Amino acid sequence: MRRKKVGVKFLSQEWAEQVGAALNSSPEFRSAASSKSVGLQQVVKDAPEGEIKYYFALEEGDASVALGELTKPDATVEQSYETATAMSRGEIGATQAYMQGKLKISGNIMKLMQLQGVLGAMPAAVKSVPVDY
Repeated sequence: MRRKKVGVKFLSQEWAEQVGAALNSSPEFRSAASSKSVGLQQVVKDAPEGEIKYYFALEEGDASVALGELTKPDATVEQSYETATAMSRGEIGATQAYMQGKLKISGNIMKLMQLQGVLGAMPAAVKSVPVDY
């Protein structure tokens, strides 16, 4: 008997939409993001479906997450599927993953450093999204 899936498929468009909605409904995230703007391209290597690209865009506190590519991202983060799932599950933070060489970042790293409060508020904001890996 197959186990019934209860969450959204990790790195699917439905997952991206639910993550964006969770961020936008979190008072803590919105407070941290209120005056910030950024376009962050994510590239996940070796996912079961192959390479997956999605982005996180923030415009004056409004977050959007979607599959696809930004035309001019401020920064691009590349990671393995294993790292992406560990970060999604809260098993490793972005800073720790970067320090361990598990994230490759290109672009405006200084802008990312200015977003530490925003990035720090993200895990708590999205923990309510049920995810199937």
